[in-house]
Amino acid sequence: MNTSLGILIGIIISILVFAIVIYIVGKLNIGLSVSSFGSAFIAAIVISIVSAFISWLLGRLGINLGSGLLGAIVSLIVSAIVLLISDRLLPGLKVNGFTGALVAAVAIAVVSWLISLLLGALGINLAMPAIPA
Repeated sequence: MNTSLGILIGIIISILVFAIVIYIVGKLNIGLSVSSFGSAFIAAIVISIVSAFISWLLGRLGINLGSGLLGAIVSLIVSAIVLLISDRLLPGLKVNGFTGALVAAVAIAVVSWLISLLLGALGINLAMPAIPA
């Protein structure tokens, strides 16, 4: 298979899985709601783009999110901000304030981790879009 085609297929599958994660979290009513799976799919694309831009911008400013507990906390705060920005861009996505965005960011991280574990156990490794990327 062509390498660029394989990368494109991987991105599409990853965004589809991320849309499923957003849809699941949206249906749990814990800070985030989506009107339909189509809205979750569009949200996955927009969130991935906004996350990539924020990651690029932070990198250009010399800010590294790092790793460990502090890196995770900063990453979750940035994720909540990405969700709030996406709420303004998408009519089918509703975030209930910063606290709701923070709770949704944690839920998205947990559900993404669980899906990655499940897929990994099946021998499928996806590069899930992160919030932020």
